[in-house]
Amino acid sequence: MAEETPATDDRPPSQVVNEMVDHVLRLAATWPAWDGTPRAIDDRTYTPHKAIRRVVDHLVDHLAEIEARLAGVGPIPDHWHASSFTDPADLAPFTQKDLDEARSRLTRLAQIWTVRLDALSPDQLDHSPGDGWTFRQIAFHLTESAYYADAVGDPSA
Repeated sequence: MAEETPATDDRPPSQVVNEMVDHVLRLAATWPAWDGTPRAIDDRTYTPHKAIRRVVDHLVDHLAEIEARLAGVGPIPDHWHASSFTDPADLAPFTQKDLDEARSRLTRLAQIWTVRLDALSPDQLDHSPGDGWTFRQIAFHLTESAYYADAVGDPSA
């Protein structure tokens, strides 16, 4: 994932996050048909479980960063292994129950993001406290999480 400053536009940041989550869940709805073969993209491999794990981790990581910065404390450094490894659990079949749980996790996280971002003033979004990208830029950066779902793709296509 890129470390360049994320480009933004006129869309509300919460809309951007929700659009990404909707995109991931549309693809995830096809994953019960996944044949169990990890997808090799770039120098990594991806599976449905890994894609969901990475999207959730990315949402949690940046939400924790925003909350810490708003509270005036330094964010906890992350120690994610990111997509550099494929855990044995990532190789499990992706069932309808896994899809139900992914929907529950991601829609709840999207709601938390919506509540948080919509509560911020334009000044807070664009002149955010602490070091790092503005909160608007972070929201737009989260769209890069779609990469993980796109890497798995639609197995029926």
